[in-house]
Amino acid sequence: MRAARLIKMVLLLQSRPSMTAAELARELEVSERTVTRDAQALSEAGVPVYADRGRAGGYRLIGGYRTRLTGLARGEAEALFLSGVPGALREMGLEDAASAARLKVSAALLPSLSDASRTAAQRFHLDAPNWFTEPKSPELLPAVADAVWDDRRVTARYRGREGEVERELEPYGLVLKAGVWYLCARIPGAGSYRVYRIDRFTEVTAGEHRFERDEEFDLPGFWEERAEQFARSILRAEVVVRLSEAGAHRVPYAVDPAAPVREALAAAGPPDGDGWVTVTLPVESEEVAHAQLASLGPEVEVLAPESLRARFARDAVRLAGLYGT
Repeated sequence: MRAARLIKMVLLLQSRPSMTAAELARELEVSERTVTRDAQALSEAGVPVYADRGRAGGYRLIGGYRTRLTGLARGEAEALFLSGVPGALREMGLEDAASAARLKVSAALLPSLSDASRTAAQRFHLDAPNWFTEPKSPELLPAVADAVWDDRRVTARYRGREGEVERELEPYGLVLKAGVWYLCARIPGAGSYRVYRIDRFTEVTAGEHRFERDEEFDLPGFWEERAEQFARSILRAEVVVRLSEAGAHRVPYAVDPAAPVREALAAAGPPDGDGWVTVTLPVESEEVAHAQLASLGPEVEVLAPESLRARFARDAVRLAGLYGT
């Protein structure tokens, strides 16, 4: 424990010109008296820690005591500090490891690059969850993340559409999509990969055996393909609508997913005499289409199916009753 703290103290002093006892105590989560004893121990071990006395004093390293990554340019150094997602790392239980890694990199950089972490953090920030949703970290995420890092098989209980099932999985990778965590895993012997929502796991137990990872597996490519398949798989129905210019502009934001809608708009014919276009839209169901298209108000006219057109006709009658003719 103390050895790790002494190493961290050296790295802190390497990353900054000097630090007061109070600053070191805060970073190391110890008392200032412990900082004084640790500084003395480092000095006795040959690490050139020098204490400046007085109100503006503090601790610093002398004699050029540092390891430098002289091959890094400024842009490369700043990119290193953009590679982490703080919230995601915290949820996976890797915040301390990431903090230590950033500290070690900071300590090893040339003095001219010592501000790389600050300049990057002040220019770029990733906020992964959707608006107006309370981000929740799945309770079992750290256990799953450990298994992913260790290439260790797990036995998991999962809540699916047909109830809770137990499966043995080879956890290949984690994906954070719009604030929701997913596991990409392979069932031993099946050869195929599947996707599981982490918040639907009710139990995860890591086994004794590690699996041999398929080096050809490409997590970003796999996720992109599966995400596209999922988006298209939910579009099981079609509706035919007329859209005003304003309606055509707004419909990609009303209907989810937007990509097939934009394709349908691109394939539509020229506007009619009123400036409206007729479009065949892929939708999840008539019920979903009714809820989504209603947000366009008078900028959309449903032509087919007739049952959906009848719904909008009834809506129009009710609205006329509420607001008058």
